[in-house]
Amino acid sequence: MAVRIRMKKLGRLHRPFYRICAMDSRAPRGGRVLQELGTYDPMVPETDARVILDVEGVEKWLAVGAQPTPKVAVLIKKYGKNGTHLEAQKAAQAKLAEARKPRPTSTRMIKAQAAPAVTEEAAE
Repeated sequence: MAVRIRMKKLGRLHRPFYRICAMDSRAPRGGRVLQELGTYDPMVPETDARVILDVEGVEKWLAVGAQPTPKVAVLIKKYGKNGTHLEAQKAAQAKLAEARKPRPTSTRMIKAQAAPAVTEEAAE
């Protein structure tokens, strides 16, 4: 059985989402998966935050002889074990996580969040 590491397309029209999977080379694109190794979301605004890889799983399948597709090979080269974009990826994911934090919408919530900070300063 020949194993390929490729992307399985999910999502909907105009909103693609991919899972990076180890699959039998004879299986169709949306077919049975041996192991899911990560995700790729091309709709994320931060380019380096689009890919999340299970590095140990990818290394395991490559050691067994799995062949990545050309697109997946580029993603492994950038975000794999010794990737060229690892630091940029961490920074982009931190920036994305900061942007996804809920923000207070009313002045009462702002005052409630500011109050504990004032009491900590007074305790010192």
